[in-house]
Amino acid sequence: MTMFQSLILGLVQGVTEFLPISSNAHLRIVTALLRWPDPGAAYTAVLQWGSLLAVIGYFLPDLGRMLRAGLAYLKDRSKPPSQDARELLYLILGTAPACVAGLLFRHAIEGSLRSLWVIASALILVALLLGVVERVASHTRHFNDIRLRDALLIGCAQAFSIIPGVSRSGSTLLAAMALGLTREAAARFSFLLSVPIVFLAGAFEFRKVLHAHDLHAGTMTIGLVAAAVAGYASIAWLLRFLRVRSTIPFVIYRIALGALLLALLATGNL
Repeated sequence: MTMFQSLILGLVQGVTEFLPISSNAHLRIVTALLRWPDPGAAYTAVLQWGSLLAVIGYFLPDLGRMLRAGLAYLKDRSKPPSQDARELLYLILGTAPACVAGLLFRHAIEGSLRSLWVIASALILVALLLGVVERVASHTRHFNDIRLRDALLIGCAQAFSIIPGVSRSGSTLLAAMALGLTREAAARFSFLLSVPIVFLAGAFEFRKVLHAHDLHAGTMTIGLVAAAVAGYASIAWLLRFLRVRSTIPFVIYRIALGALLLALLATGNL
């Protein structure tokens, strides 16, 4: 992989990781359209560490409060956990389903699930579900209204994001809005929920990337920096967007992209 390729893939990763359009799908589609080698699930997982830096940087005050509250509760359990401590617990427990799914289906993640046919189908299916939820959900509950049940259900939805095209942010937004959260609260929890799973996925695959003969430290660094910068901008933009707009533009985009991909595959042009 060249430095230019890593830069482009880093930008694609950063922009699409937090939008409900699937970063894994876009990395796979971009490389296929440009006739570049598929970077593989391992490279993709480590590249997401750039997005991890973005979300930690953006939500550092929130994460700091949660960690301090969690440590305070562990030191003194005579009092009920604070809201911040409970939110930290929700992030940890909400990550468990995706961890289990990732371990159980790790071979499929690196193989059959990366099929462009699978990606195109997932793009369209999740778009239709997101469109339905957007229309019927109440959008009345706020971030502080999230409870353990909500975190576990959203975490189960996140587990489906092992399928490229589903989108981690798309599946968690869909579940959170279905539970009645406002669009902004759903996005906020989705972003925070990404921290544990993205770190663990990258750590699990890091050794494979280190042993890749065509990927050097400088090349990887360029991709990570690009993903971090683009990811930070993507988070800020989406939170502002969802305060006043719905997710319907993303529904339309997913369906159009999925249909185009199916047409290219069916005609042998991809």
